[in-house]
Amino acid sequence: MRQATVERKTKETTVEVKLDLDGSGQYKVATGIGFLDHMLEQLSRHSLIDLAVEAKGDLHIDFHHTTEDTGIVIGQAVAKALGERAGIARYGAALIPMDETCTRVALDISNRPYLVWRVQFSKPKLGDMDTELFKEWFQAFAQAAGVTLHVENLYGENNHHIVESCFKGLARALRQAIAIDPRQPAAVPSTKGVL
Repeated sequence: MRQATVERKTKETTVEVKLDLDGSGQYKVATGIGFLDHMLEQLSRHSLIDLAVEAKGDLHIDFHHTTEDTGIVIGQAVAKALGERAGIARYGAALIPMDETCTRVALDISNRPYLVWRVQFSKPKLGDMDTELFKEWFQAFAQAAGVTLHVENLYGENNHHIVESCFKGLARALRQAIAIDPRQPAAVPSTKGVL
């Protein structure tokens, strides 16, 4: 059962995440940030990871702490659910078109966290959310999950489409990478024997 529950409490936020890597894309997300909720719902639906997220943060200050901490806790839950990472395909990639936008995401569940973020926005905000916070979310997720993650928006104009294609790309690449490889369902996919 590749499931995990992780809770993180600080003076700035309280975040609880429950997930099932072998789910069907069911979600229940409440962060207090509408646009972030929408993106996490996309992540769940397109990765087929069942995801429950409840976050309470210092939104009266800004959205930074809540955004970053949800990335941390979701990443920690993915890492916990993967355990020793035996049997997984390990690598995943996706090319996501969304109207005028196209984004490429590639990842390696390597336990060597790294983010390459080649995404630019033409506006500082989407609704009430600062666009610079999306990089913070992806950085927090990659670090906590132990994932090498490359996200590159190839082209696009609409900032909503750009962000959404990044989350959908992560979802589809993650879906590939966490899948159990039927040819080696118990082996760690590394010549080192450990990830």
